[in-house]
Formats: sequence, C-alpha cells, structure tokens
Amino acid sequence: MAAPGGGPATTLTGVNCNEAQGADKLLCLIQDPYSGTFHADAFWASLGTSVVLMILLTLAFSLMRPRNTIVYAPKVKYADEKHSPPKLGKGLFEWVGPVSRAKEGMLVEKTGLDAAIFLRFTRMLRNIFLTLGIIGILVLLPANVIGSNRAAIKQFLKGGQSFFVTMTPQYPDPKKSGSLWVHVVCVWVIDLVVAFFLWRNYGAVVRLRRQYFDSPEYLQSLHSRTLMVTDIPPADRTDEGILRLADQVEHTAALPRASIGRNVKELPDMIEEHNQAVRELESVLAKYLKNPDNLPTKRPTVRASKKYRANNGAHDVDAIDYLTGRIRELEIEITHVRESVDKRNAMPFGFASYERIEDAHTVAFAARKKHPQGTTIRLAPRPNDLIWKNLPLSKKQRSWRRFWNNFWVAILTVLWIAPNALIAIFLSNLSNLAAIWPVFRDNFQRNHRTWAAVQGIASPALTSLIYLILPIIFRRMSIRGGDTTKTSRERHVATKLYAFFVFNNLIIFSIFSVVYGFVAAVVKNRQTEDAWHAVLSGQFFEKLLGGLSQTSYFWVIWLLQRQLGAAADLAQMINLVWVWFCRTFMAPTPRQEIEWTAPPPFDYAVYYNYFLFYATVALCFSTLQPLVLPITALYFAVDYWLKKYLLLYVLITKTESGGQHWRFLFNRLIFAVCLSNIVMGLVIRGASGGWFKVFFMIPPAFLVLGIKYYCSKTFDGQLKYYTKATLKDPENLVEPGKKVRKNDRVQSRFGHPALYKPLMTPMVHAKARHVLSEIYRGRLDNSDTVSTTGYSDIAMDPMSKSHPGKTARFAPPAQKEMFEVVPETRLDFEHFMNRAEFADALGGNGELYGRPDDLISERSSTPRSFLGRHGSGSGNSSRASSPGGRSDRSVSAHRRVGSGSPVASPRQNVHPAYRDDAAAQHGDIGQRERGRGLYNMSNESESRLLNDAQPLGHATPDEDAGREAYGLDRWRTGGSGYVGLPARDAEEGITGYDYYRARR
Repeated sequence: MAAPGGGPATTLTGVNCNEAQGADKLLCLIQDPYSGTFHADAFWASLGTSVVLMILLTLAFSLMRPRNTIVYAPKVKYADEKHSPPKLGKGLFEWVGPVSRAKEGMLVEKTGLDAAIFLRFTRMLRNIFLTLGIIGILVLLPANVIGSNRAAIKQFLKGGQSFFVTMTPQYPDPKKSGSLWVHVVCVWVIDLVVAFFLWRNYGAVVRLRRQYFDSPEYLQSLHSRTLMVTDIPPADRTDEGILRLADQVEHTAALPRASIGRNVKELPDMIEEHNQAVRELESVLAKYLKNPDNLPTKRPTVRASKKYRANNGAHDVDAIDYLTGRIRELEIEITHVRESVDKRNAMPFGFASYERIEDAHTVAFAARKKHPQGTTIRLAPRPNDLIWKNLPLSKKQRSWRRFWNNFWVAILTVLWIAPNALIAIFLSNLSNLAAIWPVFRDNFQRNHRTWAAVQGIASPALTSLIYLILPIIFRRMSIRGGDTTKTSRERHVATKLYAFFVFNNLIIFSIFSVVYGFVAAVVKNRQTEDAWHAVLSGQFFEKLLGGLSQTSYFWVIWLLQRQLGAAADLAQMINLVWVWFCRTFMAPTPRQEIEWTAPPPFDYAVYYNYFLFYATVALCFSTLQPLVLPITALYFAVDYWLKKYLLLYVLITKTESGGQHWRFLFNRLIFAVCLSNIVMGLVIRGASGGWFKVFFMIPPAFLVLGIKYYCSKTFDGQLKYYTKATLKDPENLVEPGKKVRKNDRVQSRFGHPALYKPLMTPMVHAKARHVLSEIYRGRLDNSDTVSTTGYSDIAMDPMSKSHPGKTARFAPPAQKEMFEVVPETRLDFEHFMNRAEFADALGGNGELYGRPDDLISERSSTPRSFLGRHGSGSGNSSRASSPGGRSDRSVSAHRRVGSGSPVASPRQNVHPAYRDDAAAQHGDIGQRERGRGLYNMSNESESRLLNDAQPLGHATPDEDAGREAYGLDRWRTGGSGYVGLPARDAEEGITGYDYYRARR
C-alpha cells in the first residue's frame, strides 16, 4: 500500500517497504498494520455477500419460526395476558404484520420502558442517517468529485487503486479550494440535524417517563416510594436514625417506614459457594447417570479444593460423596448464620418507605445537594437492582475503588494496541507471518489451502471471543469499583466499552500508520534540517488526510458487513448451534435444559456500545467518504425491525431501569458530534483549506453543547422525579381516618436476599430415579422443623413445613428427599419461572410473568420477621406467608372483647419487648417522653427485637386495620405542630405474654 501522502512507504531507517526483507519487513508491517484489510475492490463483493446472507438468514428464520416457538417466540408462552405479545400465524412472513403494527405505546406495555427506549434510540439513529445520507449523496459526494485534482486521480487510478478515491477529498485541486466551503456548511447542517433529533427525542423520552410514573405498575410498586440512604454515621444507624435524617431534608405529612441494613457476615459468599457446589454435583450426576441402566464401573472423582484439603487430602476423592458432604455442611452453616444475624449489628445504609410517592420524590429532590450528617439520600432502585455487597462501602472506599477501576481500564485500553495490531498484521494475513518467519514459510507454501482456512476462521473467531469476554471483564471491574446498582454497572460498562472501541478501533486504527509515517519523515528530514523545520516538512495534516481517506474504504466495507450480524441475531444461530451441540455431545443437567427454554436477557450495554460506535464512525467519516452515511442508515433501518421482533417475542429485560439509560446515550452522541467536528476540521486543514475555514467550524460544537445544557436544565428534573414540589401544607394532605398501608414490608422487600432466599436443591433426571439409592451413600439431613425466632425467651413448638397447621412433633413422618427429580415433561421454564433461583437470573423482576417482586399487594398485611424473610422465620423454609390478619394484637384479647368478657389492663399480658410501646398508646406517653427532645426515644433496634415476630393467629376485621403504627406526635414531640393525623388504635400492639411461652 502506498504511503498516506503518496509514494512508496519507508521505515524509520529509510528502507523502501517494497524491497524490505526480514527485520525491515517487520518494521514495514508495524508501520501500517491494517493495510491487509483495505481492499477497496471488495466493496461490491462485501455488499453482495452481506445482502444475500442477510436475506438467507431471514428466510431461514421465517421457515424455522413456526416450528420452534420455544426459541423464536418464548414470551408468547410464558408472559401473562397483559405482557403477552400479539399472536403469530404459521405463515412464512406472518411475523411481519404484527411487528409493523406494534406502536410505541404497546411496546412499553409488552416489553418495558427500557426496551421501548432502545428501539426509539435505534429509530432516531435511522432517521438521523437517512437525513444525512441524502445530504451526503446530493451535496458532499458531488463536492468531493468536483474539487478533486483530476490529473492526480488519473495517475492514481493507473496504479490499480479503486475509483472510491474520487469520492474523497484526498487529492484536492488548489484552484478549486472554494469547494471546501461545502464541507464547512455541511458540518453546520450535520450538527443541526443531530441536535434537532436529540432535542425532539429527549422530549419524547420525558413523555414516556411521565407515562411510566403514572402506570399502575409504578404506582403500586414499593421502590417508587422508597428512599435509599447510604454513608450513615454510626450514631444514626437505627430505624429512628433514618427517619431523623430524612426529616432533616424535608418535612412530610407522614413519617416513612424505615429499615436499617444488617450485617449478614459471610452469608452471601457461603450461599454462592453452596449454589456452585449444587451445580457441580448436578453436572457430575448428569454425566454419571447419562445411561442409568448401564452405569460406568468407576465412580466419578474430583480433587478437593485447597480450602478443604485438610479433611479430604490432596488426592482425588469420590465426587458424589464429597459434593453432597459440602452441600450438607454449607446448609448447616448457612442456617446457623441466618439465625445468628443480630439486628443490633447495623450497617451504614438503610431504606425509608413512604405512604405517598410524592413524599418520597419530594425528599429525594430536596436531598440532591443536601447531605445530612454526611449521608447520601436518593430514590431507591428496584430490590433486584441492588448490588448488596457494595452498599456498606464508605465514600472514601468507593472513590478509591473507582479511581483504581478507571486506572486499570485505561491501562487495558492502552495495552490492547499491541495485540490488536499483531492480530491485524499476522492473523488476518498469514502471508505476512510467512514473510518474516522462514520456518513457517515452508509449511505455509506446502499447505496453502489449509492455512487459508485457518486464516478465514481464526481472526474473526479470536476477535469475537475477545469482544465477548471484554464486557464480562468490565462488569466485574465495575462491581469491584463500588457500583451499588446493576443499572449503574451496565451504564459504566457501556461507557468503558465505548471508550475502548473509540480509542482502539477508531482513533488508533485510523491514524496509527499516519503517525508512524510522520515520525519516519521527521527522522529522515532531521538529518538535513533542524527539528522545527523537520516537523514542518513532515506534512502531518496532508498525511493525515491521505491516511483517513484510505481508511474510509475499510469502514465502508465493515459497516456493510454489520447487516450479517443483525440477521444472525434474529435467526438465533449461535444459541441453536450451542444447544444442539450440548444435547448431542454432552450431558446437560436438568437445570441447564430448563434455562435453555427461558427467554434470554437482552444485553443493553453491548448493543448500546455497538450502535454508538457505528454512529461515531459514520459521523467522523461523513465528509471524507459520504457513502458511510446511507450504509449506516441501511443498517439501522434493518436492525430496527429485527430488534423490534426480538424484544417483542424473544428477549427480556433482566433488570428494568425505567429508561434511565437515555442520558448516557444523549451524552455519548454529543461527544460523537464534537469528535466528528475535530476530524472534519483536520480534513479541511489537510486539504489546504486554511485555518479560517477550520475556525468557522468551531461554533457548531458550542451549539451542540448548548443543546445539551438546555435539555439538561429543562428535562432532567421531569425525567427523574415524579414531583419536585415542596410540600407547603403537609397536614392537609392526609385525610383524617384514612387507612395507611401496613403491608409495604420495606424490611422484606429491601432486606438482603441472603437472609431469606431458599437454597438450591440438586436436580436429577427422572430416568435415573431408580438408581439414586444405589449411587448415593448418605442422606442430606434437611430438618423439617422451623424455628420461630432465635431467642430463648420464646418456647413455641416449631411448625411442620410439609403439613401446615401441625407442629413438627405431631406431624406424620415425611420422606425427605436429597434430590429434586425432574420428569422429562417438566424440563420447561414454564414450571420453574416463579422459583427464586431461576427468576433472579432469567425472569427479570417477575413483572413479565405477572409477579413483580416489589408490588404492594392488598391481599395480605401479615408482617414479616425482623430479618425480612419470606415465609416463616427460618432461613431454610420455602413456605410462603399464610394469608391472615394483623399479628400485632392478642388473639385472646379480641375474643374477650367480642364475647363481652373483661379485658386485661394495657400492661397486663404484654411481653416486655412491647411494654414501652403499649404504654405509650394507653396514656403513658407523657410520662415516658418527659425530658426527651425531638426524636429522642428508645432504640427499637435494641429494645423491640420481637416486634415483627411470626403471627400467632388471625385478627378480627377492624376499621383501623391499616393505620400507621406510629403517629407523628411520637417522633416530633418538640412542637412540630402537626395535628389531625391518624393515630394508632389504643388496643393495637397488645400481644399476650402467655402466647409466647409454651405450657410447662
């Protein structure tokens, strides 16, 4: 390939690259490592191949779709009636009609706001590049052809180069420099077009967010009215402390329900180790029991991990016995740790849930610039969006981790330059390796066809593998960097991927040979000139123009080939091939087969990065090679349709953020426009356009930045907050006698999942049921009893899990299974989608299947245990809560009232843990609160340890069954002046002491 500025390329030592050998040849390859990919003549072949293969893949999808609905339309089968997409016919193209008729409102309802905004973003890019493509073809392309030096182009074409050079300003005619003003004007037009579409879609996204705020799902969710408080100082790490901190920001009509975070110790790591052991055991059993009627003579073995070699030795041990033993030990340890978690061991984070959404958002808006006691108060995400292990981190720890995370990402980005160049030099063209390695040259010449096949497979396969692993690396680094939510993690992953791609695959890729050639010219000129004149003689801008113009050929071909990837996504080829391979040549476990039938999650971070990168490339080369504009528009037009089908029928959103990715996308497009202005300015300078034209291109960048500032000030508040108005008259916002929701369950919904999520049970195929007793030489002793609490002051008989209503002592004996036997007919996600172990990884937040995890339900107001566990008070129980009435009243007390029997005094038959509260509700509050200031009260985290114990029975219906447990007078005794608010019933909270003790 010729040097960017014309003429033969030379090394730093002045050797002609066309005649170089050995080490000099290697220097020439390093100088222009990507020259092997610049085959401009391959444009038509690439266009034909991409279009034909895309059509073939689409036809293959249309043929296979009616016969493989579990792969191509799983959401039709699994989604509830509200979220189920339109039915599809069996015809070849009957999927086109429903997809074309799906409007944005239906997409929001069926797929969620994140998916709808992704499609809106794709449609916006399509419209942007359709508009710019018309400008490029009708204005920029003729301007480049007219302004070119015809004599230079004819000489260039005689050298065998492509006619595409005529479409670029690589060879400008000095006599026609006025044609460069067309580029300057087009820069203004491009910036205005992008700014218009960004502004218009920003307003549309705000409207979608406001509709999302008014949707029943959001209004009935707990996270919509909950605040998350982090960096809480030790003195305020109580439920009362959270209320005090929230009240310092903004007074509201009603106090929220608060829940301070608890130290779960090593429980999450133990559960992760348990789940890994279960999966390993399932894998071992699946291989060993692949043919249960003809078992292998040798039992499977495994090498014990270093952590447990003290008891098992360094030699191989029986895999089944070892793994079942590890599972048994871990379950015992997990149960023990769950029961030993102390509520008094508080962490520096907590949650406050309000009755009204307006209260929570008003406090969150007011807390933007307020940090009472150094805390940070913001709206809480969905419970399944939290990264729990990062919540206890302090600000200093989080900042330090973020610094080191960004540092290592920068190091990785820079270090990737060398491997990227080596892959482009040698793996993409093995003849280059043969040119400098004599030993390989002989083998390469003898087996040319074999190595040609290796070359065609190895380079794309290795590159795809690296780009598949890269998001995983960045996700783990973001978690270690202190991200507290999965949404912020995905946003940071997309940001880092975009920076990595732009730096390595765009900037370095495009200017590497230019910089190398410039340095070579400076070194050569330095022998006869001083340093400054040597730099000027190097003609950097002219070489940059030539290098970017020739690089544009590659980007045209590369963008054409993206169509093939979009069609491959639609056909689900990778998933189909992988599942077929595993089922044919491997022994999949029942869990794996169930997971294969689940709707796969959509990777927003990866696809947002791809789309932003494509848009950035097209904008940067829009004036250099106008063909990139219509080609990019074609890609987004095709992919919009294909992704619309996938999101409607196949893919799900694993963690719904409610459209919070939009600002990141907006900011990256602003950056892309500014970068493209810089590239266009360098092009104008390299084409001898003069600095005046370059300076005239600066104002559009400030115009785009002004649009960003305007949109941020105008829309961001509406985008994030349901309301941001300060409550002026809060006491009038609550109607007297209005029932206050009692079943928000902020502790259970925002409690650490390690405290209550059921543990995984090893799954085995039903065909191997009859040999389980032969291969398994022990029994995992899962106790069927449930401990009500972990305190010895309570002596209640534990209840049986398998026989509700009976104590464990009197329940009939039950067969306790070590394994869960799964019949072949039940190897379907439909039977397991409500299981926590599957729903967490494959079911999003459950809203698609009609079971959102933080929905506030009026069905039951049974409070959870103080640990926030689902079901009973035991961590290993999988029973759901029994529907019932209020549990904080004595059953005997209500029965006496109903029968006319005398009622005991307020303090009689009340457990000591409740007597302060009961006394306060029966007139003793004045005496108890005497001498106390505002918020000064007993610490519930220490004195009311049994407040939310497991319910003892049902309560009678009552007018005040839903009222708030604590009145404002209890918390604002310093004279806040709020009156007329609902107070707790006088008899509420009385619990008989006899009911906590068993008869002796």
